Amino acid sequence: MTRRTFITVFLVIVATATAALWTPDHDRTLLESRYLQSLTDLRVIDDVSLHVRDDGPRSAPALILLHGLGSSLHTWEPWANALASEFRVIRFDLPGSGLSAPDPGGDYTDARSHELLVALLDSLGVTRATLIGNSMGGRIAWSFAERYPDRVDKLVLISPDGFASPGFAYDQPAEVPASLSLLRYALPKWILRKSLEPAYANGDRLADSIVTRYHDLLLAPGARDAMLQRLRQTVLTDPLPRLARIVAPTLIVWGEGDAMIPVSNAADYMGAIRGARLVTLPGIGHVPFEEAPSVSLDAVRTFLR
Repeated sequence: MTRRTFITVFLVIVATATAALWTPDHDRTLLESRYLQSLTDLRVIDDVSLHVRDDGPRSAPALILLHGLGSSLHTWEPWANALASEFRVIRFDLPGSGLSAPDPGGDYTDARSHELLVALLDSLGVTRATLIGNSMGGRIAWSFAERYPDRVDKLVLISPDGFASPGFAYDQPAEVPASLSLLRYALPKWILRKSLEPAYANGDRLADSIVTRYHDLLLAPGARDAMLQRLRQTVLTDPLPRLARIVAPTLIVWGEGDAMIPVSNAADYMGAIRGARLVTLPGIGHVPFEEAPSVSLDAVRTFLR
């Protein structure tokens, strides 16, 4: 085989593989037809179009549910449905996630998330609320509680992020592998399923409908770029001094089968947040509200009451 022939064959193989994996954005109208409950759920908050669900009695104590990276407000569906009879349940897609538009200023820092949360609470007439956050949403929740203690009644942290880990050192931007940028162009559903499986202790509970929802919403226009920018703009600082300043009653929930943020990390939070309570869930992973919603909600409901 001549060099020219080899190069030609190689380029054909690359082009074929690229075409097979190429995953363009979904049409936003299609996504809204599948995942938007009402046009009134789209609210402009501080110049960002946010997808917001606000359920339950307006006079009841308010809960704010904060999802993790690559997720959406739909992740909370079982819990939200169960809690809405007793609480005002507010959940929203962070900018560039789910059906929320990317931030026009391209700011995906935690500080920006705090500002948007204050603006959202003000727009809904909510003075104080209980924050429930998972993973990255847990980090946003506890850092908000430290920064705005007068706006937070209680905290529920589910496998929260915030301590240094491989690729996430303190006081410097996160290390985002160049290969991860390829997700902007190629994200077949089978690859996404592989990335979601570690979030479940029992992979059989990862239903095809859940994978489809994640896949659809990650293909929203601008969603993959926003996710990558959020990762690149994540700069962790030593959380211990800030955790020590949290005054809100705090419940920490951790799946013992969490392969994404191990349950051993719970000791760091228990040692830092005064009076925190810990509930561990045997045989459950990183997203207990999806994997085992009824079992995981019991302790949370008791704490909220």
